[in-house]
Amino acid sequence: MNKDYLNDCPEYLQDFLFYMETIKGRSARTVDGYYLDLRSFIRFLLIDNCIVSDDTDYKEIKIADAGFDLIKNATRIDAMRFLSEFQRNHDNEAKARSRKVSAIRSFYKYLTVSSGKLPENPMLNLETPKLKKTLPKFLTLEQALELLTHVETNFTERDFCMITLFLNCGMRLSELCGINLNDIRDNQLRLLGKGNKERIVYLNNSCLTAIETYLRALDSGEKVKRVDKNALFLNKNGKRIGPRRVEQIVEQCLKEAGLDGMGISPHKLRHTAATLLYQDAGVDIRVLKELLGHESLATTEIYTHVSNRQIEDASNRSPLKNVKPPKKKAKSSDGETEL
Repeated sequence: MNKDYLNDCPEYLQDFLFYMETIKGRSARTVDGYYLDLRSFIRFLLIDNCIVSDDTDYKEIKIADAGFDLIKNATRIDAMRFLSEFQRNHDNEAKARSRKVSAIRSFYKYLTVSSGKLPENPMLNLETPKLKKTLPKFLTLEQALELLTHVETNFTERDFCMITLFLNCGMRLSELCGINLNDIRDNQLRLLGKGNKERIVYLNNSCLTAIETYLRALDSGEKVKRVDKNALFLNKNGKRIGPRRVEQIVEQCLKEAGLDGMGISPHKLRHTAATLLYQDAGVDIRVLKELLGHESLATTEIYTHVSNRQIEDASNRSPLKNVKPPKKKAKSSDGETEL
């Protein structure tokens, strides 16, 4: 857990964050998100209960001294008003508000079920905002191939290997950065996903060749001097590469391929892998679920969206596709067209 904000946490919030990290196995990024969302909720309650003046700069409100009674007496209506406040005055879209609901519900579930600090859960029926259903952004097969042919960077072997793994294995950014050398065994790769859950993905010939080429370039010592002995992907200092650096490399390669400005990111490369496997390779949706490390099949079903090519193909399959317009009828002897 991020130690920088411990001094701004009341004890009951610290306990919850430690619980989510150590017992529930949530990632540091997830725990940080819980802290930020619950800090906003406590700040709202401090203003709403007139403990802090409503003209105080929101970002300046400290929560360390916020008493537990503030949380104990909060109601579902308070939470709904909090969400409304952040929608109207903080430009929170449905996705951001949905994340806040998740944090609040997890927090109160911990207070009632896990710690027993509350006898009843006032947030039990707090509903999640309805999310707008949008199709995931992804590259077509032709665009994915174009990207792979435009990886020309200071360390082409490494960067080609990373993009190859994204497009073939559909891994998350954090999973790629976390790969260790001992996670690779023959054609199997062990990934550490959300909630510290491990899964195995299989490496095809493209992935194996890309890894072998990268490691050969790395072992030559010309590009990078290895400092981190176990990390697969290294930065220029020889240490494990970070997520932001990978994002920058992907952005650079997309630009070289003329694919910038499309909103494509490492996570969208994961979408691309899933979409190509489902639509072009015909991979079963249940197999795809295991490959991507989804807990619910419903999450994987976003990749069953219908592509424009499939719509065009459906039109071309119509049994009436070859019907032609009728020919004009010939004129009669009196010069008038027969109707």
